[in-house]
Amino acid sequence: MPEIGLIIIGDEVLSAKRQDRHLANANALLQPRGLALSWVQILGDEAQRLEATLRRSFASGDIVFCFGGIGATPDDRTRQCAAAALDVPLQRHPQAVAEIEAQFGEAAYPQRVKMAEYPKGAEIIPNGFNRVPGFSIQQHHFMPGFPMMAQPMMEWVLDTYYAPLFREQQLEHAVLIVDGQESEWIVFMEQFEKKFPDLRLFSLPKIDDQGRRFIELGVQGFAARAQLGMLEIQEEILRRNMQWEPLY
Repeated sequence: MPEIGLIIIGDEVLSAKRQDRHLANANALLQPRGLALSWVQILGDEAQRLEATLRRSFASGDIVFCFGGIGATPDDRTRQCAAAALDVPLQRHPQAVAEIEAQFGEAAYPQRVKMAEYPKGAEIIPNGFNRVPGFSIQQHHFMPGFPMMAQPMMEWVLDTYYAPLFREQQLEHAVLIVDGQESEWIVFMEQFEKKFPDLRLFSLPKIDDQGRRFIELGVQGFAARAQLGMLEIQEEILRRNMQWEPLY
């Protein structure tokens, strides 16, 4: 099972001029298919760093979804950096050219048609929003920075290329422990992980405006096992006679 990563590209994201939505959208697509992200990187439009990052990710064997920087303006450098990272030239993809011409007619030239230039060997990702495709090459999938375009394009990639990887969706269950200190739960959590190695245990400390401490304690895993793990946690809370409430 290859790992799955995201590369989110754009100076506007780094500077917070634009709030990222790709991470949330990607999780909304992956989780119902039983898949999960292993890593995320946010990069600016600087070509040297982008090329180096792509060169490493191409070598990793990971499935990578890249968002942003595939337009035709000078600050859109993702297509060029992907080609450089693979040591291949850019080529105009005939099917992408046809899509762009069908959308824009004569106005496709001389600038818009540049968006059909991909690393040699790439295949298109259809774009139902404006017919300007993204592209796929070596398990890397490059899409626009606009979430309303990128989300359905990523869904198409998942269903077209990766359906054999789909699994039962993993579920999360969590409780909120009132006046909880994480340090008091470390031994229990260590024992829990040994007993349930197939579950992911998570602990999130919280402090409210009055300074009261809470712990969001939960598990993630396949349905029956996650429920069993949650019962183990609830029994330990009751044994310690602590106040708590279910979250999800």
